Amino acid sequence: MSEALGEALAEHARLEAEMARPEVVGDPARFRAAARGYAALEPVARAAARREAAEQDLAAARELAAEEPDFAAELPALVEELEAAQEALTRALVPRDPDDDRDVILEVKAGEGGQESALFAHELVRMYLRHAERRGWAATVLESTASDLGGVKDARVAIRARGAGEPGDAPWARLKFEGGVHRVQRVPVTESQGRIHTSAVGVLVLPEVDDPGEVEIAPADLKVDVYRSSGPGGQSVNTTDSAVRLTHLPTGVVVTCQNEKSQLQNKEAALRVLASRLRRMALEEAQAEVSQARRAQVRTVDRSERVRTYNFPESRVSDHRTGYKAHNLPAVLDGDLDAVIDSLVADHEAQLLAGEG
Repeated sequence: MSEALGEALAEHARLEAEMARPEVVGDPARFRAAARGYAALEPVARAAARREAAEQDLAAARELAAEEPDFAAELPALVEELEAAQEALTRALVPRDPDDDRDVILEVKAGEGGQESALFAHELVRMYLRHAERRGWAATVLESTASDLGGVKDARVAIRARGAGEPGDAPWARLKFEGGVHRVQRVPVTESQGRIHTSAVGVLVLPEVDDPGEVEIAPADLKVDVYRSSGPGGQSVNTTDSAVRLTHLPTGVVVTCQNEKSQLQNKEAALRVLASRLRRMALEEAQAEVSQARRAQVRTVDRSERVRTYNFPESRVSDHRTGYKAHNLPAVLDGDLDAVIDSLVADHEAQLLAGEG
């Protein structure tokens, strides 16, 4: 651990000095990259300082206790503090996801279950919007295609932190575990005989690209189509060709956006989604040759993996990865996701500490 700690503290000091250099301050991309690395190492620096202070306090107390027995009463508490500080430092040194302080683009897509799936997809979008509001994040619906009964066939939501927060509190650090298949079990509004149906909704979470230089998209590689925005059932909601469809020719990735009022705004929103998708594809290709454990992290955002069930008759939420269960479904659907996400974060950290992540 001493070698890893020394390297982390040296890098922390280097980045702190780099952020003070005028040429870095004047370059938003370089400063942002340095600030991201510095913030990621700040918990290590704090934990190391806490352990050093605990060691010094315990050593001083032992010296005093050797001369004055009354000071010995303080030793057990100081030993406990040193043990706690050491544990905190061990956790801080666990390798972190380099994207943990990024914002996200969250995609929700109706799956098996027809109209019922689309209705639940609408509820999931609302759940994430309410959760973002609770966390103090800014959430914007970039694209949403409505179904005939008021549901959502698919939607894309950008969720961004407001300013710099504590490490581990950014949208990606919290929401990356939401990727996968979300099942709902309930009596659909279209069911006349009161039978419980199971439907599925796919969720994909992408870390948003905040530096245009991270993903290079050549204009020649893009096919841009414009058309009129439309509402449910093909109803026109715009009299101009403001909706945009981008096709990335080398990969075949297609992104559409029609929620903004102007063609330019829709194109910019679609480019944000496209850049994040292409970055994820590139990372997956690179990670395909890395360890099995690292590939498992990629699968956590794969929409083919069932992750959670929402059971309405029992008002139960069950996460299949951690075994988490709670009978507070209305609160969860109103955005109260912290408990279930906390269980996922804790499970992930436990795997990393055990050398499995």
